[in-house]
Amino acid sequence: MRFDFEDAKTFEAAVAGCTSMFLMRPPAISNVRATLLPFVDQARRLGVGHVVFLSVAGAERNPIVPHHAVEVHLARNDGAWTVLRPGFFAQNLGDAYRRDIVEDHRIYVPAGAARVAFVDVTDVAEVAARVLAAPQAHDRRGYTLTGPAAVTFEAVARVLGEVLDREIRYEPATILGYARHLHRRKLPLAQIVVQTVLHVGMRWGQAATVDPTLAVLLGRPARTVADYVRAHASTWDARSRLPPG
Repeated sequence: MRFDFEDAKTFEAAVAGCTSMFLMRPPAISNVRATLLPFVDQARRLGVGHVVFLSVAGAERNPIVPHHAVEVHLARNDGAWTVLRPGFFAQNLGDAYRRDIVEDHRIYVPAGAARVAFVDVTDVAEVAARVLAAPQAHDRRGYTLTGPAAVTFEAVARVLGEVLDREIRYEPATILGYARHLHRRKLPLAQIVVQTVLHVGMRWGQAATVDPTLAVLLGRPARTVADYVRAHASTWDARSRLPPG
């Protein structure tokens, strides 16, 4: 059925009959107070008892990111909730970085010598499913979810090269050079700013912290970034079709 965070008339039908909900903020929505928060309130009124919210690592102490306001809203109001705070996704290698890897045989970001605890979204999804299946055990809990080790982009490039059997290099970008690169890729200005700020922040360890919580919740070791690369090698096949632009 039709659902739109920016159209309150679609809220009721979307949650009718639901007792729990997985909530994720679309990247295009920054004003959560006019969208996600009213939706959560309407869902509560219609019988949704447990909300599992996909936030981001560090959002609980960073009021700048939109996820913070959603976390605060859930905590201040009645009803069960669980917040998942994943770190930097391994899947960025197959999305934001894919074209550079396929066409230029490189990872090109302004992260310097940063280490990153890449997390596989497959693991995050499994945690969300486990929480929804046994909500009482996770009521009003927040979980930071990272991969099992913090690795450099240079190390990731080596893994890509070994798996793909061709040289892949990590080329640290300058801030201006990276912004120009994304502009040539025809990315929107807002996305250029976000991606640049995100990667520059990594230079000061913003994505380097390793948290053991994910493995505890899964009952097994979390997937490594190398596991992700090996499982999805065809993603960077030079013969695969790339989006235009």
